[in-house]
Amino acid sequence: MIKIEIPNPDIVITKKRQVGEKVEAALSSEYGFTDYNKIPRDKGGIILFFNANDELLYVGKARKLRPRVKRHFEDTVSPIKAHRDEVYKIAVLVVDEPMEREIYETYIINTLQAKYNTDKVFYK
Repeated sequence: MIKIEIPNPDIVITKKRQVGEKVEAALSSEYGFTDYNKIPRDKGGIILFFNANDELLYVGKARKLRPRVKRHFEDTVSPIKAHRDEVYKIAVLVVDEPMEREIYETYIINTLQAKYNTDKVFYK
């Protein structure tokens, strides 16, 4: 049997209440993530979206993390488009190898039972 351990997140950002004017970045002003710029732009990895109760909502992978996180909040076809307001915390795992990203994504979806992932689900 293969033993897989979920690595600790490299970056975790949480929603903050906005005071004052809207900020330039759409993520910041609309959804409350003021420090998404901490997410590496040119690194690949896994993105985990959690709600305020620390329940896993969605797991995704990306070749370039920051643009992918932004697209989840701007896209009309994002799997979490109807649940964007639920997202309270975003955890990012930097994983450079595409095959490792695929394995971790599938493993995390099924181990932590991500609520809005419909593909790669084996636990239902």
